[in-house]
Amino acid sequence: MSVCNYYISILTFLLALLFGINNVLSKPEEYKTYIVHLDHSQKPSSFLTHETWHQTILKSLSKPVHGKEMLLYSYYHVMNGFSARLTPAQVSKLKKSPAHIAIHEEKIGKLFTTHSPQFMGLRHSSGLWNVSSYGEGVIIGMIDSGVWPESESFNEKGMPPIPTRWKGKCQNSTTNPFPCNRKLIGAQVFIKGIQAADESDSPDDSPRDFLGHGTHTSSTAAGNHVPGASQFGYANGVARGIAPGAHVAMYKVSSGGFIAESDVLAAMDQAIADGVDIMSLSLGFDHVPYFQDVIATASLSAIEKEIFVVCSAGNDGAPNTTFNSAPWITTVGAGTLDRSFIATVTLGNDLTLEGQSKFPDRVLVVDTLLYYGKGDFEKSCSDGALNVSEVFGKVVMCDNNGSSTIFEQVRELARVEALAGILIADETLYNIDELEIPSLILPSSSGALIRKYAIEAADDASVKIMRFVLTSFGTKPAPQVAFFSSRGPDPVNPNILKPDIIAPGVEVLAAIPPIVSVEQFGNYDLGSDYAFLSGTSMSAPHVAGVAALLKAVHPEWSPAAIRSALMTTAYTVDNNGTTLTNQFTSLSGTPLDYGAGHINPNKAMDPGLIYDIDWQGYVDFLCGLGYNDTEMKAILRQSKWSCSQEGTDINYPSFVAMFSADSPNVKNFTRVLTNVGDDQSVYQLITETSQGMTIKVEPTTLTFTSKYQKQKFAASVQMNGKAPPVAYGYVNWIDQNNHIVASPVVVLNS
Repeated sequence: MSVCNYYISILTFLLALLFGINNVLSKPEEYKTYIVHLDHSQKPSSFLTHETWHQTILKSLSKPVHGKEMLLYSYYHVMNGFSARLTPAQVSKLKKSPAHIAIHEEKIGKLFTTHSPQFMGLRHSSGLWNVSSYGEGVIIGMIDSGVWPESESFNEKGMPPIPTRWKGKCQNSTTNPFPCNRKLIGAQVFIKGIQAADESDSPDDSPRDFLGHGTHTSSTAAGNHVPGASQFGYANGVARGIAPGAHVAMYKVSSGGFIAESDVLAAMDQAIADGVDIMSLSLGFDHVPYFQDVIATASLSAIEKEIFVVCSAGNDGAPNTTFNSAPWITTVGAGTLDRSFIATVTLGNDLTLEGQSKFPDRVLVVDTLLYYGKGDFEKSCSDGALNVSEVFGKVVMCDNNGSSTIFEQVRELARVEALAGILIADETLYNIDELEIPSLILPSSSGALIRKYAIEAADDASVKIMRFVLTSFGTKPAPQVAFFSSRGPDPVNPNILKPDIIAPGVEVLAAIPPIVSVEQFGNYDLGSDYAFLSGTSMSAPHVAGVAALLKAVHPEWSPAAIRSALMTTAYTVDNNGTTLTNQFTSLSGTPLDYGAGHINPNKAMDPGLIYDIDWQGYVDFLCGLGYNDTEMKAILRQSKWSCSQEGTDINYPSFVAMFSADSPNVKNFTRVLTNVGDDQSVYQLITETSQGMTIKVEPTTLTFTSKYQKQKFAASVQMNGKAPPVAYGYVNWIDQNNHIVASPVVVLNS
């Protein structure tokens, strides 16, 4: 290499290096969404609104960018502060402001989805429906994916006028008109955060629901009466929400299944300002301490305004997975209904059998040959195992061979053009509405009977008739705890028993938009005005509806009083007379699975006694968690508060005692009960315990001489000897009128 070429190479290298460094140095910082808590007392009096103050703060961080472009939302009720698009450098600068309390990067969450009024005992002629006038005058705010206003579930027939205290609005878009009425009284959109995170696929900014989730939950909570509702004929009957007389307001925070903290905060902030009575959220974010949990923070502000907040417990299914578990939130798990969807088959020997099916067509299979195969059990109906010439146009029985799923078997049946399938499975299956040909799923005991007949009849084996689209009631056992329902102990605070209760959440029929695909049939997407969905997303609006009914009957009750009534009157025995069981294992559950039990609306109307909690009770609870001043300011929205007692004990309708090898084996509790029943009432104590567990209560008799009188009792829980990891019992107070005020007591040993 010549000297000249050498220097040219060096110069080229230096220029490239300089260019690379310059690129790195000049690369703009990435904007992300942050939630910013501010000290309201620092707002200069010259600013007439919070929003103008917030915009000025943001302008001071970056002169070239307008504060309005950075600002997503200003919050007035759920917290003092705002959400904005910021760079790390701007965040660092903001933290130096004397008004700054706390700031964190926004998290992305998700929606919790995957006959019920009658199953819960609601009747037209008596009980809570009758007394509450179906929830008339109560406003339920749904924080969800929007709503389909043209659904018959939101017709205003028979609805009373909109309450004069209502301050909400119906948000229209120029491209997509959105009609509200006396049933659906408000609908607004809050998706700036999820749009900024590029997780939104909404075709416009209207409150219209393009997912189906929000329409389903809203109609579950408060849908109007709609005769002849079904999913392709299954569960045909009158569809109605739990509180059909209540009003609905939708706050849309999702358009693609995901949610952003900034949007949920804004929606809850607006719902408080609008004047809702009930707030229902079938969604959640990752587990964090209460002071970082936007739903917990916003809900505490709602509770301060006497708004009842109900949330889904989550669909993770395993222990230690409950979401939305702050003690001021009513947290709901999911249970099954006593309803099943079936088909029947009658064989050539007149034997009739019943099994699972959700085939979406009322087809009849009549006088058809039955094919069982050549005895190769291991390959029964597996991929490529069947010949078209042998099974074309026949009903084929497939063994449960373990080498292929029923879905794979049905694909094989469709490939060889079988007319219908008889499949064997001993567990309850889901997504069976996705099977491509008419199929009936039977337990192995029934399968053995068909197998015996097919072998004996040989080539003459036949099916006289198969019937589809049948609905059966009285299924046992029911309810069961849904396999997907999140269970305790709570990962954030195991000292609070969560979920609080369970409610129907499996294959719940409710309204959906007609543009949403319910299932596929061959190459076609099938739509319906009503559809089955499962998830704790479906159970939370059941409780929102019941809370609306209770609010109509007892407008003076606090949110804690409503939750107490729901919990202390819940039941823990199924229609077989046994303790509630797990849906998949059929093993007995514990309060870690179902909380206080399954909701019982009519009993909740007259609970006798309640465990009430006022604002100071929640402050004292938070004081006992050891939060510092910054963390307390973030969740309380106040610069000053007082802690009137030590410890985290709270006047909750359940008890959790945690023991370890090096801790005392006794846990003490104090509770206060308020009489909401008869003026003259005497309650006697009855405790229930499990092995190695002792519960002592003083006094053992509570005497009330007037309504709203309060009585205190002390309880101690002791574990004796070698205790199991989980033990539980009950503290029951029973009066002369047979009010039973039941509270679960859970012991956790580590």
